[in-house]
Amino acid sequence: PAPAPAPAPAPAPAPPAEPLPIAADVDTRVIQAMKARDKDLTSTLRLIKTALTNAAKESGVEAVSDAEAVKVLRKMSKMRQESIEMFEKGGEPERAAAEKAELEVIAQWLPALASEDVVRGWIQSLIDAGNTNPGKLMGMLMKDHKDELDGKLARELCNEMCG
Repeated sequence: PAPAPAPAPAPAPAPPAEPLPIAADVDTRVIQAMKARDKDLTSTLRLIKTALTNAAKESGVEAVSDAEAVKVLRKMSKMRQESIEMFEKGGEPERAAAEKAELEVIAQWLPALASEDVVRGWIQSLIDAGNTNPGKLMGMLMKDHKDELDGKLARELCNEMCG
C-alpha cells in the first residue's frame, strides 16, 4: 500500500486590511488568553484594558485613539520599570520577574524609542545651535521628540554633555 499523501497545510488566515486599533487588539487578546487559560497573561491584559477604558472615560469617548493608548501604555511601562528597579534593589527577584513579564506584554504595543546615539545627536545639534542649559535642552527635546525618547536617558545625556 502506498503511503497516504500528507494533508495540505491549512491556509494562513489573511491579515486584516488595516491593523486593529490598540484597544480592540487588547480586547481580542484578552479573550484569546482566557481561552488558553493563561492566567498571568490574562491578568496583565486586563490591567491594560482597564487602563485604556479609564482613559477613554476620562476623555469622554468610547475608545481611545492609538496615540492616546500609547501614552497610557508608556505610563504603565514606566511604572513597571520603576517597580523592577525597586524590587531588584530590595532583594525581591520574584516580584521583579513578574513586573518584567508584565512589561514585556505592555511593550508589544509601544513604538521603539530612539537609541542613545540618536538622542545624543539631537542633543548635540541643539548644543551646536547655542543651547547649553540642560533644563532648556530637555524642554526643547521633549517638545520635539516626546514620544520618541526615554526622558530619563535624555536627562542624563543632557547633564553629561553640558557638564
